[in-house]
Amino acid sequence: MDIFTIISLSLYFIVMLGIGLYSFKQSSSDVEGYMLGGRNLSPKVTALSAGASDMSGWMLMGIPGAMYVSGLSSAWIAIGLVIGAFLNYLWVAPRLRIYTELAKNAITIPDYFENRFNDTSHSLRILSSIVIVIFFTLYTSSGVVAGGKLFESSFGLSYEIGLYATAGVVVAYTLLGGFMAVSMTDFVQGCIMFISLILVPVVVLFDLDGFSGVANQLNTLDGNYLNFFENASNGQTMSLIGIISLLSWGLGYFGQPHIIVRFMAIRSVKEIKVARRIGITWMVVSIIGALATGLVGLAYITKTQSTLNDPETIFIYLSQILFHPLITGFLLGAILAAIMSTISSQLLVTSSSLTGDFYQAFLRKDASQKELVIAGRVSVVAVALVAIYLAYDRDSTILDLVSNAWAGFGAAFGPVILFSLFWKRMTKLSALLGMLFGAVTVLIWIYAPLEIDGQSLSSWIYEIVPGFIVSSITIVVISLRTTQSDQSISSTFDKVTQSVKSL
Repeated sequence: MDIFTIISLSLYFIVMLGIGLYSFKQSSSDVEGYMLGGRNLSPKVTALSAGASDMSGWMLMGIPGAMYVSGLSSAWIAIGLVIGAFLNYLWVAPRLRIYTELAKNAITIPDYFENRFNDTSHSLRILSSIVIVIFFTLYTSSGVVAGGKLFESSFGLSYEIGLYATAGVVVAYTLLGGFMAVSMTDFVQGCIMFISLILVPVVVLFDLDGFSGVANQLNTLDGNYLNFFENASNGQTMSLIGIISLLSWGLGYFGQPHIIVRFMAIRSVKEIKVARRIGITWMVVSIIGALATGLVGLAYITKTQSTLNDPETIFIYLSQILFHPLITGFLLGAILAAIMSTISSQLLVTSSSLTGDFYQAFLRKDASQKELVIAGRVSVVAVALVAIYLAYDRDSTILDLVSNAWAGFGAAFGPVILFSLFWKRMTKLSALLGMLFGAVTVLIWIYAPLEIDGQSLSSWIYEIVPGFIVSSITIVVISLRTTQSDQSISSTFDKVTQSVKSL
């Protein structure tokens, strides 16, 4: 690896660790300060940390790779994600920020579910915590694997060193500064991703003589790469079910704990509108840059008659070929930023669930704030070690399960979050069964040996669609057949509604 690239990456790691140390000195010693930053995030940090924790390595590798293979027909997923993110800011963010504070100052999603329905049986807390711990531990493992492979393929280091380097830096700043460190590093990482996803496609465009040059190169290939309604890889016209399946990725936003927890931490509900404008602008520009990287990358490969074995490495390839090694280090740092920002968020959400929803709820109800913060830090290390252990098996089927975690969270938590925020009539039993049936439907859709039109269920339509529908129907039917006896629930709901109306 070139010395300039090493210098650039070293500076990146130093900055991340420095932010962790700064956050450690600035953060409060109570559990709310460690897990939610004392509900004191600014709009810009809220927006970019939510975006960076959402857009993992798939933003710089997955989307460009899909565009490289299939052309503009892959853009439907990006459209669905932007719509979903916008509605998440519009519908969920203000109500959840108010509700979690009024509902006994809930600091985790399981905490919110239990307080929202006054669940003294703790069944909602237990089920939602199990879902979070299992899926996010696996999710974190996949991010560590991505980091290991990046170090191996780009930096010439061993896969194992890559695992420990990626996880080690993330654990260090998460352990030190908690939520504030994660959010601040996410902000910096979001800026790096933003710049990189503009810089790479623009430089390639100039090299290919603009849009006309790109179009000319793509037109020499078999398949229509510039058609929204045709998959260029097989020449087939996109079906309505196929388009709905891609757009439905946006449904997942309503149930992603590592994203919506940012809404709980913003310092004022009135600043959510500013955060929404920043966040959606960042997302639109970044996704367009990722899509463009795939298309212009394909045009560049075609013009130079080069060979690219893995389409998902097109961003890495262009970074190494077209830029000075110092800039290459910065661009490769963008991929690390995408990976690390998601890992850190997942580590903290899992840690907060282990600490608040298991340790404090069932083992040490009278634990001091200092003890809970220590428990949170121990949980971060424990989850990271498990993730590293799982990541040693690069061919593990765990990664197949993690690829469906978005659908699992979206179907299990999404409808419950939405109905709990907007429908007073919703009951505890409906929340529990809606969460359970949504998750089970996703698993059946993925693993059941059933077919529709000769395709597996998950190939026919993305599993979040049936999972979301089943969960929503369950919530409505069960709520209409059961009653909510606790009047304080209705009173809190009315206060939230009035607060939102007054904004």
